[in-house]
Amino acid sequence: MSDNLARHFLLREDVVFLNHGSFGACPRPVFETYQAWQLELEREPVDFLGRRLNELMRVPREALAAELGAGAGDIVGLTNATTGLNIVAQSLDLKPGDQILTTDHEYSALEKTWAYVCRKTGAEVVVAKIPMPLVNEAQFTDAILAGMTGRTRVLFLSHITSPTALIFPIERAVAEARRRGIWSVIDGAHTPGHLRLDLDALGADFYSGNCHKWLMTPKGSAFLYARPEVQHLLNPLVISHGWTAKSKEPGASGAFGNSPFIDEVEMQGTRDPSAWLSVPSALAFRREHDWDGVAAQCRALAQETAMRLAELTGLDLLSAPEFCAPQMVAMALPDCDTAEIHRTLFDTYRIEIPVFRWQKTCIARLSVQGYNSRAQMDRLIEALTELLDLRSPARQAAR
Repeated sequence: MSDNLARHFLLREDVVFLNHGSFGACPRPVFETYQAWQLELEREPVDFLGRRLNELMRVPREALAAELGAGAGDIVGLTNATTGLNIVAQSLDLKPGDQILTTDHEYSALEKTWAYVCRKTGAEVVVAKIPMPLVNEAQFTDAILAGMTGRTRVLFLSHITSPTALIFPIERAVAEARRRGIWSVIDGAHTPGHLRLDLDALGADFYSGNCHKWLMTPKGSAFLYARPEVQHLLNPLVISHGWTAKSKEPGASGAFGNSPFIDEVEMQGTRDPSAWLSVPSALAFRREHDWDGVAAQCRALAQETAMRLAELTGLDLLSAPEFCAPQMVAMALPDCDTAEIHRTLFDTYRIEIPVFRWQKTCIARLSVQGYNSRAQMDRLIEALTELLDLRSPARQAAR
């Protein structure tokens, strides 16, 4: 798998890169498309940004919408998922006493976003503790529904969690939120290209995801989805040429002939749209290389590696396989100095992988992408075995 596919990527050969989940890695042909767009922009900036941009932005929007099971008028191109989720969080009309229901597995930047919103509005965050290990859908949904009250205004969930690499089975919780009149806001930073998405069928009010991770587009390409019925609730973070005073009126058009949702959110002043314009190239690369087949191989290798480490540590997996992200797995480690393990893995073994403490659990979060190999997994297991002294008699006895 990797010998053939690794040549398509720009990653350093002296580093075992097992951290695709943080920022992704862009294939060479897609990166070349990205650079071609940048060059075209620089050759005639006024024509590119002043005359052609509206039509240029439409092409990736339509291509991505088809990939995600959404209407082309229901997504906008942004630089990252955090921006999209901030647009939603800072737009919703929250008041003192309102509650934002979320979980104890959320991404720290978004925890800060909701804390900021609460400070401004007087709303409060309610955290549902998800029982671990996650082994069935009801276990998750029951914990969420138990946290819903008459004061719950927002349900904020990750689709794939960042620290624990779990797939949350969000469908029933989203449906119940809709039934109760609760806005559902989904953090899909890790989902596009990782799971098959049908956003219209899911029915979440708002969903933001990154393209630069598992879709393998250049950095700075993401999207925000909003159901047509709730698009009028959103305000842009930046007021620029796309805004009109009549944007909240029924049937209003944006400044450039699209919906106010598209024109107000996508137009943020001068910015380089080349990463977003490269989305169709990334989709084509995935089709050309049968990425569904590649992903299946990656999933098998990720699960195999997690099982190998669990056998050495004697520690339980964090979930049943069906609730583990397909190409990303959070592997529990014995109690250790996670910062030191992380540093030594890179400095001594040239392995790039996040190692951190989540609540009381030490974790190494493994990503497996098409450029990785079983030999690299062997190198990781050997390094962790040495650093954590996993074969020592004392460690074996402790198991």
